[in-house]
Amino acid sequence: MTSTPYTVHDVMTKPVVTVTPATEFKEIVAAMERWKVSAVAVIEGEGLVVGVVSEADLLPKEEFHEHRPGIIEQMRRLGDTGKAGSVRAEELMTSPAVTIRPDATLPQAARLMAERHVKRLPVVDADGTIKGIVSRADLLKVFLRSDDELATEIHHEVIRQLFPVSQETVKVDVTHGIVTLTGQVRDAHRIPLAVRLAQAVEGVVSVHNRLEVLPSASGHGA
Repeated sequence: MTSTPYTVHDVMTKPVVTVTPATEFKEIVAAMERWKVSAVAVIEGEGLVVGVVSEADLLPKEEFHEHRPGIIEQMRRLGDTGKAGSVRAEELMTSPAVTIRPDATLPQAARLMAERHVKRLPVVDADGTIKGIVSRADLLKVFLRSDDELATEIHHEVIRQLFPVSQETVKVDVTHGIVTLTGQVRDAHRIPLAVRLAQAVEGVVSVHNRLEVLPSASGHGA
C-alpha cells in the first residue's frame, strides 16, 4: 500500500575512497585526511572489495608508539598489537569486509551494522564489485525529508488508500518529523493500521493518533 521503501542505493555515498592491498600506512592516512573520511575500502582488480581500513585499524600504531606491550597485553590484544607493526593495507584491513547489496532496505543495513559491530558497509553488486559505501550517518538521511513531503506521502499512500470515503475529513500534520493524525473516519478497525503504516514511512519520527470514529458509522465502510 505504501510507496517503495528507501534502499541503500538511495542514501549511499559514492564514489568511494579506495586503496589497494599494497597501499602503505602513510598513504592511507593521507587519503583519509584529503577526502575527510574515517575509513577506506581495500580493493583488488576492477573493484573487488577485499577489506576495509578504518581509523580504528590505524590507531594502534600511535597507541603503542612509545611503549612495547607486555606479554599479557600482547595476548589480550593480539589484533591491535599486530596492526601496530603493520605498514600496508593488506596487513591493516579488516577482512573479509562486511558488505551489503544496493537493493537492501535501510532497516536491513542498520541491523547488519548492529549485529557485526561496524560503522559502515561497502555496497557491492552481485560480483562483489564496489558501488558505494553506506555509513550510520547515511542511514539517517531519511530524517532530512521535509514535513510537507512526509505529510503528502502519508495522505496519498495511507489515508487515501485506507479511508477512501473519509479521506477529506482526515488531517495529517507533521512537525519536525512527528506526525499527528486527526479527524473522523467510518472504520475503527483501520485506525491502528493507519498508524502503523504512517510510522513506516521513511523519515517519520513518531505518530500521534487522534483519529475518531463517526458516531453514526458503526458497521459502515471506511
